[in-house]
Amino acid sequence: MAKFDIAVLGGGPGGYVGAIRAAQLGKKVAIIDKDRLGGICLNWGCIPTKALLKNAEVLHYIKNAEKYGINIPKYTIDFGATISRSRAVADQLSKGIAFLMKKNNITHIEGNGILTSATSIEITKGKKKETVSAEKIILATGGRPRSFPGMELDGNRIISSKEAMTLKKIPKKMIIIGSGAIGVEFAYFYNEYGTEIHLIEMLPRIVPIEDEAVSKELARNFKKSGIKIYTNAEVSKIDALKTKVKVHLKRKGKKETIEGDIALVAIGVTGNIEGIGLEDIGVSTDKGAIIINEFSQTSVPNIYAIGDVTGPPWLAHVASAQGHVAAEHAAGHDTTPVDYTNIPGCTYCQPQVASIGLTESAAKEKGHDVKIGKFDFKGSGKAMASGDTTGFVKLVFDSKYGELLGAHIIGSEATEMIAELGMAKALESTWHELATTVHAHPTLSEAVMEAALDAMDQGVHQ
Repeated sequence: MAKFDIAVLGGGPGGYVGAIRAAQLGKKVAIIDKDRLGGICLNWGCIPTKALLKNAEVLHYIKNAEKYGINIPKYTIDFGATISRSRAVADQLSKGIAFLMKKNNITHIEGNGILTSATSIEITKGKKKETVSAEKIILATGGRPRSFPGMELDGNRIISSKEAMTLKKIPKKMIIIGSGAIGVEFAYFYNEYGTEIHLIEMLPRIVPIEDEAVSKELARNFKKSGIKIYTNAEVSKIDALKTKVKVHLKRKGKKETIEGDIALVAIGVTGNIEGIGLEDIGVSTDKGAIIINEFSQTSVPNIYAIGDVTGPPWLAHVASAQGHVAAEHAAGHDTTPVDYTNIPGCTYCQPQVASIGLTESAAKEKGHDVKIGKFDFKGSGKAMASGDTTGFVKLVFDSKYGELLGAHIIGSEATEMIAELGMAKALESTWHELATTVHAHPTLSEAVMEAALDAMDQGVHQ
């Protein structure tokens, strides 16, 4: 039996980061994964979808090139090449993770791993079985798309995000159930490629976890681009027929049926906690997630859990941060727990959406007397020069001390801009510090400074 200091079950953005950090701290490490390294994020999620979305952005520029003084009267779309580029990016990065394992002397074992005790994992690949032992184990088995009775995935007419990024042809009409990040990203992508999109959301507004003003702005832009939005709509079932799907829903007390070529179910994620031996060794779970403490330890102290198996927020960067903390704690190294109040959320449709901290309504619910600063990109010189003035920066401050409580951006580069505000919040910055920090001109990030000035009633360019 091979023996290790730390064994990591799962090679996604949490698992491989944890494995590398443990190796950096001098530990003998094994990483076990039944699929390609990189997990869902790298192979079927974050990375390949961003490649697809970039293609959609390029297509949008081509369609609107005349606005920039460039005439492109004819162009053709090779959808197969679009998909191939996305897969090639994922393949390249997966190979890069394999290289990092070798570079850090991490033993990579392919196969399906199951806990047989608190210090051992049985690995099966085909007919071959082997067992490894480890003083500490990090569980990073990831998640999968959630589905409900009546809308079971068949991979053909009723699909998940995985199938949505490898379709053979552009569908004429797609019905998307769920308007979180996955739903709106694919709504934007396929709408840009000419698909008629029907976006269904059970709650009163799309991207419902975002600030209400952001939701309204995104809905306005989506409707302008031809996407049909149904809110307060509950899907009861989906019928998969030979050449189409029928989505049955209830809205405003009335039953409706929408027909389309394909239904994409994008109603969230559930952790892969089944079939890995948790019950046999006493690892506690709740509502489909492994219970962890601030250092990602489970109820069995030498076993850690990170990423999607620990519940929301189901984000790759959260998994990576947890992997870092878990590895350091498991190695006996001083570490700082993840600050879950300062996790950026990013959605990569156009306009992009990014946020951190509290929404305006959440801040008020917590008892804060808030001060709001807002700046529209239509007042930004850089946005005008770039040809896209959609969206705004909205900052939520505590009026007593001026502390930054939350930041919300919708615009063409929102997901890049949010990092500044994450740093500001981590350092407990106030509106005064954001307003008086000199931002380069002309840049989109000037909107952050302008929003802070607006909160102080000193706005200049609006």
